[in-house]
Amino acid sequence: MARGKLRIYLGAAPGVGKTYAMLSEAHRRIERGTDCVVGFVEHHERPRTEVMLHGLERVPRQELEYRGGRFTEMDVDAVLRRAPAVALVDELAHTNVPGSRNAKRWQDVEELLAAGIDVVSTVNIQHLESLGDVVESITGVRQQETVPDEVVRRAAQIELVDMSPEALRRRMAHGNIYKSDKVDAALSNYFRPGNLTALRELALLWVADRVDEYLKQYRSEHRVSAIWGSRERIVVGLTGGPEGRTLIRRAARLAEKGAGGEVLAVYISRSDGLTSASPKELAVQRTLVEDLGGTFHHVVGDDIPAALLDFARGVNATQIVLGSSRRKTWQYVFGPGVGTTVARDSGPDLDVHIVTHEEVARGRGLPVARGARLGRSRLVWGWLVGVVGPAVLAVLLNTVHLGLANDMLLFLTVTVAAALLGGLFPALASAAVGSLLLNYFYTPPLHRWTIADPKNIVAIVIFVSVGVSVASVVDLAARRTHQAARLRAESEILSFLAGNVLRGETGLEELLERVRETFGMESAALLERAGDVDPWTCAGRVGAGRPVARPDEADVDMPVGDHMALALTGRVLPAEDRRVLAAFAAQAAVVLDRRRLKEEADQAKELAEGNRIRTALLAAVSHDLRTPLAGIKAAVSSLRSDDVAWSEEDRAELLAGIEEGADRLDHLVGNLLDMSRLQTGTVTPLIREIDLDEVVPVALGGVPEGSAELDVPETLPMVAVDPGLLERAVANLVENAVKYSPPERPVLVAASAIADRVEVRVVDRGPGVPDEAKDRIFEPFQRYGDAPRGAGVGLGLAVARGFAEAMGGVLNAEDTPGGGLTMVLTLRAAGPRPELLPAGEGTTHRERRIS
Repeated sequence: MARGKLRIYLGAAPGVGKTYAMLSEAHRRIERGTDCVVGFVEHHERPRTEVMLHGLERVPRQELEYRGGRFTEMDVDAVLRRAPAVALVDELAHTNVPGSRNAKRWQDVEELLAAGIDVVSTVNIQHLESLGDVVESITGVRQQETVPDEVVRRAAQIELVDMSPEALRRRMAHGNIYKSDKVDAALSNYFRPGNLTALRELALLWVADRVDEYLKQYRSEHRVSAIWGSRERIVVGLTGGPEGRTLIRRAARLAEKGAGGEVLAVYISRSDGLTSASPKELAVQRTLVEDLGGTFHHVVGDDIPAALLDFARGVNATQIVLGSSRRKTWQYVFGPGVGTTVARDSGPDLDVHIVTHEEVARGRGLPVARGARLGRSRLVWGWLVGVVGPAVLAVLLNTVHLGLANDMLLFLTVTVAAALLGGLFPALASAAVGSLLLNYFYTPPLHRWTIADPKNIVAIVIFVSVGVSVASVVDLAARRTHQAARLRAESEILSFLAGNVLRGETGLEELLERVRETFGMESAALLERAGDVDPWTCAGRVGAGRPVARPDEADVDMPVGDHMALALTGRVLPAEDRRVLAAFAAQAAVVLDRRRLKEEADQAKELAEGNRIRTALLAAVSHDLRTPLAGIKAAVSSLRSDDVAWSEEDRAELLAGIEEGADRLDHLVGNLLDMSRLQTGTVTPLIREIDLDEVVPVALGGVPEGSAELDVPETLPMVAVDPGLLERAVANLVENAVKYSPPERPVLVAASAIADRVEVRVVDRGPGVPDEAKDRIFEPFQRYGDAPRGAGVGLGLAVARGFAEAMGGVLNAEDTPGGGLTMVLTLRAAGPRPELLPAGEGTTHRERRIS
């Protein structure tokens, strides 16, 4: 069955019209004859949204009971049985009530998509997992309800529902989003103009990045090489010289002038001749461009201008920034230079900026492209001198006769010049032509191809030998120069590669992208298999080229051991490039092994933590739970005994002992179960607005009368918490404080409001805890000092902190002035926070929302 398609309406904040747009789309599809139903949509008493639900078939919801309340969620099974073509599911990031089929609504949506049902959903930008830190810095609150970015990225369509902050605030003021009693608080908190503007920019940029990804994929699939100036991308050509910093800063300023501007710095190293680029300077420039928000790229290319233009067109750049040439004036006789060549060949869609700097004309800049070891121009001059030079010299010597010895020296000079310019073959040609001309014009008998004097034969042989020897030396020197330059290029690439991996900056996908980019390939993939006869699997792949399932299907494959290979598609690499490719392949295997070792280490850490918890739990069961059980059993056995006539007072005392032991067991088992829920991440608080005086007094019911004093003013603001979790947390704190506080010094439980927070302080007058142990006492199965075994299993404070953090609060320990310990529980005052008002757009119980 084909997988269903997901369409998402993305908004910057509640009230921009995501649900309305989704329902409008549903009506359009129904008019076209599409089978469309409402899986879960909540109108939140918004009249216009409620009207849009009329005429749409709604799948009955599932009712769930949780902590005394009844809630409704989407009935996934009912939607699957109905099997519509399209299902509307609002609020993709919503957390389902405990007891639902899945913990998150996006998991419900995944099931519908897997069943072949198309889904239309909504989500706000603050609920994307990767943007949690950014949203927290904007709003001051960490979002508890999130959806993985990959779920949203896989959507077939993402449509931005946009509205200006001013228009959204007007909608809020008119009562079109929240009820009138919530409007003032919302406008002064979450719906402030600054918050809305920042979130709107975040949504626009995120959607722009997704559009850019789709554009790259389309261009790659359709092999579009022309530049589409959809956004400003500025490529900076670096030579490794000191002017690079100036170019990078200039490009960054250009990028700031356009929305979404991007800077890509590229250094091109040639395989047949490099400039003296300083690795240290390149590292500094790389750090600079990354600090300015750009990226650094290292590419190998024989033709510098062509490689630079290919890179710019490959990334769909709109501008290229180059520095003015550092070459001297006389050096322009060897060619126009990279800047001029790039500007000439860039075409009408790619602008080239030549930036002046302090190093102009102080030395060579970007090198001129060369085709062979000695350079194309040297080869041409070598052949001209080797073939035409002897003929021109013969014409000159026919007018001035200098003698055979002098004539031979002059022809030898021409041969040496041809060898120095063009290498071996032009020198051989010069020696052959020169020897024939010497024989014909200057060796008796003249004008005949014979030699009468044997001494002249020796002279001509020596002449040819010297010419060939000089040419051989020049050619060998050129070969060695080429090899040294090639090795230098390889060493610089490997230096960057090793530095990235050692610093942990390169993941497998980033490394494969660097391989693809360096060798100019269409795609790169790391393939592996478990054994010689097992099928190949892809451990990582980048690029848009054709996918390969086996190494022999690729254009280039580099084996790594017996069961791993690096496969590239795009072109066939020369043999000399395989040395660097082998290093890349080895590094890719190392990165893959490192990632797997990290995963195994994380699993081992989790197992070790679980073993520690289980060991401590067994220790607790072996003593702390057995002690009250033994007391209960002894008391029950005594009461059942017929040998002793118990008085009423004795029977009451034994029953009190049984009750006390049962209470201890209930408390210990409750803490153990709570700790287990916290460890497994299954604690899901049900947040609602309450007064502290409704919960805190109840939490003191488990301590002896008179052991605690309460000071909770009635004027305190309401707090957004889970009442059950708050009661358990405060009860554990008070019981712990009573346990360590002297009997004559009751524990004080006080509450106060500070800005937008409410603090509950539990103050005891016990021995206190040193600063270095304040964090340790919140760990599971920890007791401080010489607490007796009957003091519990050491879970009370751990459970209290876990519950506090689950509700979005903070629990810390402070010293009590005058001696003792104070537990400070900080809670958020009720108000239009992202967990309540903004995130509640797609739920049926906004004010009792699950964080």
